[in-house]
Amino acid sequence: MSIIDQFRLGNKVAVITGAGKGIGAGIARAFAEAGADVVLAARTESDLHQVAKDIIALGRRALVVPTDVLDFAQLQQLVDASMAEFGRIDIVVNNAGGFPPKPVARTTAKDFESAFRFNVSTAFEMSRICAPLMVEHSGSGAILNISSIAGHKPTPCFAAYGTAKGALSMLTQELAQEFAPKVRVNAIAVGSTRTDALNTVLTEEIEHTMVDLTPMARLGEVEDIALGALYLCSPAASYVTGEILGVNGGMERLNMQMPRAWGGMG
Repeated sequence: MSIIDQFRLGNKVAVITGAGKGIGAGIARAFAEAGADVVLAARTESDLHQVAKDIIALGRRALVVPTDVLDFAQLQQLVDASMAEFGRIDIVVNNAGGFPPKPVARTTAKDFESAFRFNVSTAFEMSRICAPLMVEHSGSGAILNISSIAGHKPTPCFAAYGTAKGALSMLTQELAQEFAPKVRVNAIAVGSTRTDALNTVLTEEIEHTMVDLTPMARLGEVEDIALGALYLCSPAASYVTGEILGVNGGMERLNMQMPRAWGGMG
C-alpha cells in the first residue's frame, strides 16, 4: 500500500453529526472524496440533502437522517438507520456543538449545563453506542470529536463553551484509553474557521483583528479542518489515539477579543 493509499477510506461508512453546513459538511465531502459512504445528521433536512447531492456526485452513497443530537432517542435512531442501510459503522465524527460567547454574569446554570450537554454528553452518547458496533461488525473503528482551542486557552466570556470543549478533549483521551486497541479516539482543537456561524458576527474590523492575532495570518477554512479529520480517521493515523490535534493557525490564545467582567479587554 502506498503512502497516499493510507489516506483513503475505501468502502468505509462514516456517521457525521452537524453535517448540514460548515465543518461537518466539509468533512463529509472530504470523506466521500476519499472513498467513504456517509451518513449525514443534522436538524435541517434541506441542508443535508444538498450535501448528499455533493457526495453522490463524488460517486459515494449518502444517507440523510434528520437528527436533533440533544434528543438521545434520536441518536439511537440515527445509529439504527445507519446500521440498517449499511450494516456497519467505521467512523463517527461528533461535530455538532457550540455555544455563543457570553459573560458569566449573564450565563445561568441552565445555560452552562446546556453547553455541556450539547458539546460533551452528545459525543459521549454517540461514542458509547457506536464503539461496540464498530468492533462487532468491522473489527475496529475511529471516533473524532470536534473540540476547540477554547478548551485549553481560557479567555473572557467563554466559561461555558471553553469548559465544555475542555471536557470534550478530556473525554476524548479517556475514551481512547478505554477503547484501545480496537477503536481509536481523537479530537481536533479548531481555531476561528470561516463558516456561516462565524460570518454572522464577522465584520471587516473584527476579521482584521482576528487575522492579526493569528500567527498564520488568516482565518481557518473548512477544508483545513476536513484535512485534519481525514488524517485522524484514515489508516494513516493507525498509531494515533487520544490526541488533540490543533488546527488553528498556531494560536496561543483566542483571537476574539472579549471584555473582562470589571474593565479591560481579554
